Formats: sequence, C-alpha cells, structure tokens
Amino acid sequence: MPVKTLLQDRLGSMFKPMMIMLASVALVFAALYGFVSFRSMMIGRFLASMANPPQTVSVTTAAYREWRPKFSAIGTFRAVNGADLSLETSGIVEKIYFQSGQDVEAGQILLELRKDTDNARLESLKATAELNAINLRRDQSQLKIKAVSQATVDSDVANLRSANAQVVQQEAVIAQKTLLAPFAGRLGIRQIDLGQYIGAGTVIVTLQALDPIFLDFVLPQQDLNGVSVGQTIAATVDAFPGQSFTGKIDAISSKVDLASRNVQIRASLANAERKLRPGMFASVEIATGKPQRLITLPQTAIVYAPFGNSVFLAQKSQESADNKAPQGSGLVAHQAFVRLGELRGDEVSVLEGVPEGATVVTAGQVKLRNGAPLAVSQEPSPPVDAYPKPVDQ
Repeated sequence: MPVKTLLQDRLGSMFKPMMIMLASVALVFAALYGFVSFRSMMIGRFLASMANPPQTVSVTTAAYREWRPKFSAIGTFRAVNGADLSLETSGIVEKIYFQSGQDVEAGQILLELRKDTDNARLESLKATAELNAINLRRDQSQLKIKAVSQATVDSDVANLRSANAQVVQQEAVIAQKTLLAPFAGRLGIRQIDLGQYIGAGTVIVTLQALDPIFLDFVLPQQDLNGVSVGQTIAATVDAFPGQSFTGKIDAISSKVDLASRNVQIRASLANAERKLRPGMFASVEIATGKPQRLITLPQTAIVYAPFGNSVFLAQKSQESADNKAPQGSGLVAHQAFVRLGELRGDEVSVLEGVPEGATVVTAGQVKLRNGAPLAVSQEPSPPVDAYPKPVDQ
C-alpha cells in the first residue's frame, strides 16, 4: 500500500475521537460558565432583594440651656468650736450635771470629782494665812514703839504672802476637779459613770458648737482665680438627699500644698436646725462667672476619638424628602464633628457642631455609619442629671 494512502487512513481514524474530546471539553466549560453566571445572578438578586435594615437608636433634641461654670470639691464639716472635754487631775466622779446630747451654755458645770480632802487642806491653809495676818498686824503695832525690828515685820509680810499664795494654789487644785463647759454647744455621749475613778486627761464627753459650722475643702491651684472670700457655696450631704445648704467662703489658705498642689478653703454655713454635724462628708459646688446659654447634650451622645469628637444626627433622607422613599425609611445618620465645652454631671456643653433643634443620637452609635437608615426607639431614655448621685441598690 502506498505510504500516502496509509497516512490518510490513520489520520481519518484519529479525527473522529479528537472531535468527540474537543466537544466534551467545550460542553464542560460551557456548563461551568453557565453555573458561575447563574450563581452571580442569584447572588446579585439576593443582595438586591435585601434592603439595608434600619438601626434602632435613642435620640434627643439639642436645645439651649443656662450653663454657669462651677467648681466641684469634696469637703468635711468642722465645728467652729469643738473639744473632747477632760480634767487636768484624777479622782473619783462624785456628781454629774449633764445628759448625753444636751445643749449647754458656756461656763455651765458639767461634772465634779470628790474633793473632801482638798477642801480640808484649803481650810488649813486659810487658817495659816489668817494667823500670819494677825502676826503682821501685831508686829506692825510693836514696830511703832520700837519693840520689834523692821526685819521681823518684813518676815511677817513674806509669810502672809506665802500663805495667801498657798490658799490660791489649793483653790486652783479644787477648781481643777470641776468640769465647766468652755463654750456653748451640744454635748455628745457621756463616756464616764458616777463613782468611777478617772485619770487626768480621760475624755468625759465631747462638746461641739454646731451653729454656725465650718466646711473645709480643697481646690486645685488653677481654680484659685475663680474663688474669693465672701463667695457663695452650696453643699449637699448624703444624709439629706435633695437638700442643699448654702454658705460663704470665710478664708483661703495662704499657701498651696506642695504634695498635691491644692489649696485649702474654709466656708461657714448657718446650722440652726443642727442637721450638719462635724465630720460629715459633703459635696461642694462653687458657681463662678456669669451664666451662659449653651447647647447641652447627654455625654452618651458623644463619640470620642483621637481624630476628633463627633455626634450622629438623625436627618431626613433625600428619598424621604422627595416622597420616593420605600416604606419604613425616613431618617438616616449623619456624623458631625463637634467642639465640646465643660462637663456637668451627665451633661456636656457643645460649643460648635450641633445646631439648636437638631435630633441627636444618644444611644446605639456603635453600629452607625454615614447614611445608615434609623429607627427611633420608643423605650424611655435614661435620665440625664446635671448633679448625679450614686445610689446603693
């Protein structure tokens, strides 16, 4: 068989399988392409069918409020006059003239120790002084007729003075066994009992002058320019929630503490009802400057960030404004950068960035971005207090 004919026969026998293989490969690629196209189309339809769900947030309306700068401090009440009363000498308690919690006047007798021996010694010393006085008068008469020398009279004078001094000394010893109220005030709890032996310096009872009362507190040195003597302060105590006590600054320390860089300030408050007691803890507010009208927001509305603080405003979307919005939409989030002022409790003043009447998001900002649809929560927002106080549950 010729070579050409043999080659044509072999090529003819290979052509048919090759065409079948190429057709099979084309079908596989066509199937893959169709599957990928179908999947992309379905994913696109699914995403298109999914509307961006509105994020539920709490909002408030920005409004102007009167804002007066204030200094805050922590203070302690202190009595104008206060002392733990005790005696300079020891002895047995013979008489008690007061009751615990009693109001007393200055100089009122509170307690006496047994002093029979001391009184007897006083009488003896008085008798000695009287005898010396008699001897002096007798020798003075004798001196006139030169019966005694001047030295004898001088000795009598010295003896009389010594005897009188001993009488005064003994009277002072007896007086030390009587406790008198050094000033008017209210007594505390009695610490001793009748018939008890007490040593010198034993605390018998505390006495505190309660009206008026001092309030001592400290402020940082940078706040000194805002306080002055005679300035009004307001104090609150945990014992009387919701009640404020006013007073005036009496004195400002002449030096700043080197360790803390704070300066001590003392104010006085009227305390006619005796509600305030020495040692009580108090929160102090000092108003400084003139009142200002500022936009105020809850601190929870602020998104703090290193590149700047911001808030999210709830604004009408463009589709809503054109009446083309789908059902359920209407408000979208708009991030606005702000410049903040001072803090006051749960509130913060906003100097720039938020206009009056703007609707500001106060909760739920973490899940927001610009243009995100919003749904306003109907749940009541937590109260915003300019002067919050912790409450024990």
